[in-house]
Amino acid sequence: MTPTLFYGVPQGCSLASIIALEWLGAPYALSRIEMLEHPWPAAFARINPQNLTPAYVTAEGGTLTESVAILQHLAAQKGHQLGYPQGSPEYDRLNQTLAYLATDFFAAFAPLWAAYEMATDPPRQEALRDLGRPQVAKGCAYLDRLLAGREWIDGGGKKTVADAYLAAVARWAEYHGVLRVEDYPHLAAHLAKLRADPAVVFADAIERQQPATSSGGFQGHVALHNVVAELPA
Repeated sequence: MTPTLFYGVPQGCSLASIIALEWLGAPYALSRIEMLEHPWPAAFARINPQNLTPAYVTAEGGTLTESVAILQHLAAQKGHQLGYPQGSPEYDRLNQTLAYLATDFFAAFAPLWAAYEMATDPPRQEALRDLGRPQVAKGCAYLDRLLAGREWIDGGGKKTVADAYLAAVARWAEYHGVLRVEDYPHLAAHLAKLRADPAVVFADAIERQQPATSSGGFQGHVALHNVVAELPA
């Protein structure tokens, strides 16, 4: 079967996996999950019992969940095109960077996303924003210092799955009005470089349901029930 990524919208961190799949260039399909529509389709529990995105179905019908697991799976393909051999110093450096982005940096946005859902409670909403802003600012400052001496976020000489994840999550700082270019010039410049990349342009257009041209191996969207029907019993 065609490997299939289930991605969530709006503003899902699953955007990273779409970007990585485009960079990889191997055939893949997408299946869209509207995260704000509840309940989610019951059949999705066959893919991920936790009802979270991203989720990835391999060519063999195996399933992977969690962004880091999916991205490291993709990083190991095609001669480690988007990563490095496990056990190497480069792998450890990439893994450390990806772990930071998926834990500390991701978690910094939790109060801001909670505030996003509390339009009916302005005082509590503002308190959550006051809590989240310094956390995100601290993360942005750390990434800005890293990128002052790096071409790519992991410190290597090529783009990796960590750059894909950075593109997906750091955009939340702009979305919530936390990131100011003048405060984090190296981070802002790196994000601008990523936004101009054809894979990132494609992933963003896919998420917004705009016309999108793949530079990779995109085979189209597939329905959830069709993917479930092909899974091993």
